[in-house]
Amino acid sequence: MTRWVIWIDGGVRFGALLGETIQPYKGDIFGTPEPDGAPIAATSVSLVSPVRPWQFIGLWNNFHALAEKQGNAKPDFPLYFLKASSSIIGPGMPITAPPSYEGKMLYEGELGIVIGRNQSIFGYTIVNDVTALDTLTADASFPQWARAKSFRSFGPVGPCIATEIDLATARVQVALNGRVRQDYPLSDMIIPPARIVELIGQEVALQPGDVIACGTSLGALPMRPGMEVSVTIDGIGTLTNPVR
Repeated sequence: MTRWVIWIDGGVRFGALLGETIQPYKGDIFGTPEPDGAPIAATSVSLVSPVRPWQFIGLWNNFHALAEKQGNAKPDFPLYFLKASSSIIGPGMPITAPPSYEGKMLYEGELGIVIGRNQSIFGYTIVNDVTALDTLTADASFPQWARAKSFRSFGPVGPCIATEIDLATARVQVALNGRVRQDYPLSDMIIPPARIVELIGQEVALQPGDVIACGTSLGALPMRPGMEVSVTIDGIGTLTNPVR
């Protein structure tokens, strides 16, 4: 397994995270990149989001536990929406609602699929699918999914792309100010990652670097300015962002 990270140093740089060091690479991260110089200390760089997708897709109602609690039917096809790629921020960057919005902001810790060549799965990352709940439900005739999820900074992604994880055992945990509020197994997905990509790929021309957030489960709650939200997935790491 490789964990790819990205940072800025006179340009966009990428490398493989190896414990406390990073081995820089050059070339195409989705092709056959080559080592580029000596390893550097991981603490010497500030990581940014490991992806800047052309398409940022999110799923709703994709975990058995949440579907059962809410009384929702289990879908045969992914129930997906589009989230603006301009909402993406990296580790440590603040989540901030626009001045015009004073309503509830929901965290949603999720597994993110990173698309590789030929609509294949390149790897996995962490997504906090932040939602402006009051905007989503403001118009009874038209749920505003794209708008509610696309505010600037409402798409934290990172800290890396792990080329493989154990989907059978990995869990998603979300902590607010250190207190765990979400904790659910990825094995509870209704539609698993490979099938998600297969089905959505029949309708959407997925490109290398695109991200599909796999949906969330029980425990998504509002967060407030002054809090810190951390999303952890086994095999990937932890994505932490302050709320302002």
